[in-house]
Amino acid sequence: MTQTPTTAQKATLTVGDQTIELPVITGTENERGVDISSLRKETGLVTVDPGYVNTGSTLSSITFIDGEKGILRYRGYPIEQLAEHSNFVETSYLLIHGELPTSEQYERFRQRLRMHSMIHEDMKHFYDGFPSSAHPMAILSAMVCSLSTYYPEAMESEEEVDLLVCRLLSKVRTIAGYSYKKSVGQPFVYPNNSLSYCANFLYMMFGLPTESYEPDPEVEKALNLLLILHADHEQNCSTSTVRMVGSSQTNLFACISAGICALWGALHGGANQRVLEQLQYIDESGGDVEKFVAAVKDKTSDQRLMGFGHRVYRNHDPRAKIIKDACHRLLNHLGVTDSYLDIAMRLEEVALNDEYFVERKLYPNVDFYSGIMYRAMGIPTNMFTVMFALGRLPGWIAHWLEMRDDSQNRIHRPRQIYTGEQLRNYPT
Repeated sequence: MTQTPTTAQKATLTVGDQTIELPVITGTENERGVDISSLRKETGLVTVDPGYVNTGSTLSSITFIDGEKGILRYRGYPIEQLAEHSNFVETSYLLIHGELPTSEQYERFRQRLRMHSMIHEDMKHFYDGFPSSAHPMAILSAMVCSLSTYYPEAMESEEEVDLLVCRLLSKVRTIAGYSYKKSVGQPFVYPNNSLSYCANFLYMMFGLPTESYEPDPEVEKALNLLLILHADHEQNCSTSTVRMVGSSQTNLFACISAGICALWGALHGGANQRVLEQLQYIDESGGDVEKFVAAVKDKTSDQRLMGFGHRVYRNHDPRAKIIKDACHRLLNHLGVTDSYLDIAMRLEEVALNDEYFVERKLYPNVDFYSGIMYRAMGIPTNMFTVMFALGRLPGWIAHWLEMRDDSQNRIHRPRQIYTGEQLRNYPT
């Protein structure tokens, strides 16, 4: 339930001989921020904050992060408890609707996801226009945006919005599975609605029309966990993109498509792919972790340590320990011996005992082990970011809904400080 932040305190800003008071907003977890919405009107000034690292763009009741203490909660529930007890469908409902579902609500939500798993047959022809080398993220973004041409209905009632959300959550999984099949030249596999959300996705990924395929329950469990851990992470790059695009009142599909494009970047959703490429590089270079770490610390080297550190967390990423333990369980269950995992464990050990990284608080993040888990499942490297998008989808939807229902929402329009040429006349 959204609570109104308090504004009892004031901050004083003095510019020259002008002094103004600005409200100090305090959230439910005692987070504090200075409300500068009247700054430009009263002083003619704007703030400059490259990367928005000190700027709160909105008030939100969806996710709480304390980077100093390593805390992550969805709607108040600790990520550790959701990872242990929940599943992705239930967590999606929690993020989107604000509360855990009752048994009746859960069953209705689950059945709606099953009913809307198919995509229009005409959409299958779209895949023919993509080259076989097309990145699955490019296909995913284009296909999600194209859904708006099939479902252009108005979203005036809660029922209409709920139906649209369920369609999107279900169909993105099918689009992603088809994107993989396109990349490997295999025939599409229709969804099997007798399966759970994650099992159905694995079925579409690895099944064949001519062969029976039963997803491994342990792999399904691991996939549920990975998607839960990625389901939301506050105002990150892609979520902020969804909100910014949505602030112009464009449709949900276009907003999610934009979020997918933002997530594609190597510094965001592509990070777990770069971790795996890093482990591959170390492996192919002889497996000398100490040599690689020395190169990372060498200022003249172009080597970077991927999978460590985080923009928000200044302590351990709470998702990293969960995913590390799950990675070991999955590989033991599958009987997989992975040199990349051995290198990852050694790399983590060396880095965590090196003062250079400890001083900089560079601890493993969620990307460090997720790529190894996806690799063990048989999911290729170019699909890693697609998997991230599947997990982040309910968070994007929740933020889009929150922004849409906010009566104070305005179209996003950041300011700037101009540094170009002064007035000059066109030469005659």
